[in-house]
Amino acid sequence: MREIVLDTETTGLDATNGDRIIEIGAVELWNHIETGKTYHQYINPQRSVPMEAVEVHGLDDAFLRNKPTFMEIGQAFLAFIEDSTLVIHNAEFDLTFLNVELSLVGLQTLDPDRSIDTLAMAKKKFPGSAKSLDALCRRFGIDYSSREVHGALIDAKILANVYLELIGGRQPGFLGTNTGLASLSAEMESWKPTQRPKTLPSRLTDAEKAAHDAFIAKLGDHVLWSMGQ
Repeated sequence: MREIVLDTETTGLDATNGDRIIEIGAVELWNHIETGKTYHQYINPQRSVPMEAVEVHGLDDAFLRNKPTFMEIGQAFLAFIEDSTLVIHNAEFDLTFLNVELSLVGLQTLDPDRSIDTLAMAKKKFPGSAKSLDALCRRFGIDYSSREVHGALIDAKILANVYLELIGGRQPGFLGTNTGLASLSAEMESWKPTQRPKTLPSRLTDAEKAAHDAFIAKLGDHVLWSMGQ
């Protein structure tokens, strides 16, 4: 099962009133294990970025000026996510922005039903508690010290860990890394059974063997246990 954990950064909070996406980050999961495959793209929003937004993610006009527009990257983004389930924290926010962008360049929009909202999951699992990504990291003991500012790819990577905790813990990745999984797989493929160097001694006592033989003798000469003896 393929899932894409996704996050965006934007110029503001209102996709229907001119705000645009300026960064997309996504992480691929396969059967709830990170594959190491990611998608990351900065985007020129073709408008200015308000200072209050810059203070959140650090992406200003000068940095974004020479980045590709959504029209230039939209098809590649859709090719990466394919028809996979999208895992998003506050899915309605990101999907609204993505669908506005996709509509503007004439590309197929995303069905909200294909998404898993980790914010809704957290609200159901921890009613009355803080549900931000930072708060969930603290709850689950996930290191987010590298998150000095909001960034789509780093947030997607953090969210992948939060998501795995929300669905019951990170048991699928108990080896820690994909390298560990590959190593175990190679070891299993190369393993072949070998003959035991010394036969194990019988645990059957002489008294038990005698009792068994006496029981079989009572059954006659044509019972299965007597054939071939």
